[in-house]
Amino acid sequence: MTRSSSSPADGGTPRNYGLGSRAAAVLVFGSSAAVLVVEIVALRLLAPYLGLTLETSTMVIGIALTAIALGSWLGGRIADQVNPRRLVGPSLGVSGAVVAFTPAVLRTTAEWAPAMLLLIASLTILVPGALLSAVTPIVTKLRLTSLAETGTVVGRLSGVGTVGAIAGTVLTGFVLVSRLPVSGILMGLGTLLVVGSALVEWRTRGWSSTPVLTLVVVAGGLATMVAPGGCDTETKYHCVRVVADPDRGSGRTLVLDGLRHSYVDIEDPTFLQFTYVRAMASVVEAVFPEGEPLAVYHLGGGGLTFPRYLAATRPGTRSLVSEIDSEVVRVGRDRLGLGSVAGIEVRTEDGRLGLRRLAAGSRDLVVGDAFGGVSVPWHLTTVEAMADMRRVLDEDGVYVANLIDHGGLAFARAEVATLGETFEHVALVGEPTDIGLVPAAAPGGGNMVVLASNRSVDLRAVQEALDARQTGWKITTGDDLVSWTGDAELLTDDYAPVDQLLQPYDLRGGR
Repeated sequence: MTRSSSSPADGGTPRNYGLGSRAAAVLVFGSSAAVLVVEIVALRLLAPYLGLTLETSTMVIGIALTAIALGSWLGGRIADQVNPRRLVGPSLGVSGAVVAFTPAVLRTTAEWAPAMLLLIASLTILVPGALLSAVTPIVTKLRLTSLAETGTVVGRLSGVGTVGAIAGTVLTGFVLVSRLPVSGILMGLGTLLVVGSALVEWRTRGWSSTPVLTLVVVAGGLATMVAPGGCDTETKYHCVRVVADPDRGSGRTLVLDGLRHSYVDIEDPTFLQFTYVRAMASVVEAVFPEGEPLAVYHLGGGGLTFPRYLAATRPGTRSLVSEIDSEVVRVGRDRLGLGSVAGIEVRTEDGRLGLRRLAAGSRDLVVGDAFGGVSVPWHLTTVEAMADMRRVLDEDGVYVANLIDHGGLAFARAEVATLGETFEHVALVGEPTDIGLVPAAAPGGGNMVVLASNRSVDLRAVQEALDARQTGWKITTGDDLVSWTGDAELLTDDYAPVDQLLQPYDLRGGR
């Protein structure tokens, strides 16, 4: 077959490379979908090391968009200089190899060279994203047979690419992440890309490069199996591990995305390891008559440490728990000895939506202990959310919440100010240096517990309970708390920059 030597630049008919419309659509659709799969899965892969924060999401999205722009530009430029039929196969094959090795590379880097993690993570998104994004302009060049249909070809393939990106997003978010481990998704995608590369190479130059690419994918799978930093279970939201306590045979720690979320003593639900949980227990002991059963709503479940404690110390207590991750509940049942505890009901739902469904005045106590990544989910911190807290509490009800902040404690101050806008009485419990009772030599932070109600609380009794549990924590309220809060802005549904207010800290330190 004789090809025209003319080109669009000189007004003639473009070279006809003979790529069928269906094959072109499949290549563009598949490569565009793959870019979005890599982007979404990268968020899950990085969460145990960087946290699932707005900054992490922004970084990944920004790198992915950079890859798309870079690949589209370079792909089109190179396709004008090199026979485009020679470019599609290598683009798919190399991107597949990089994707296959990504889990092993990132986890090994996080373990042995954490300072390099951001750079390596950027490359594992940028390289395959750019190579896959280059497929669309390359295929477009292959499909251009005349200037008369340039707009049709470009528009059609652009539309197909967009549909592919949508399909990759929906498939990953609704199907893949909920059914497959992150490493399995990337290994499967890498395999598909290498198979696609092999088919393209076979149609153009035979099978010369296929064995090498296949070996690369197999090596990536083997490396992933031995790479450090794996999870016991990967859920829609978390990388989950359960760690046995070497000093207490029945003790277990639930670790979500590298952060210690719950400590459970399988044999003794009254044993509370974390200081903030002991502080919460101290508040409940002082505020409510001893042994009195309560109607409680828990925002966040984790290992169900506090609901189990209330069930054991206050028989007849009814605890309703909103936990967004059903797999965390399953892990608790299977590996933390939770089973079925009388009086505890767990619903798989978002806490804000669960709160909205509760009847007014139906709860004696609301416990806030929900975390997404490294912070309280922003929509549970606002004036509007606090108004709902106040609505579901009876007239003597109390809201108790776990806060985490570091450095200048900007988020904690904003949340206390927000609570003060809704409740008549607010107090903060924490390390004396953190809550302003003792001048701090350097920025501190960690866990704090805030309590809010519309009735006066016996804070002396709370302090005695804190001392009895040897927490070392103190209470601040009234003018001291107002002074500590300063001019912190209120958090609202319209403006709640929780991630930006938080200071960075070491995820491995736990809660």
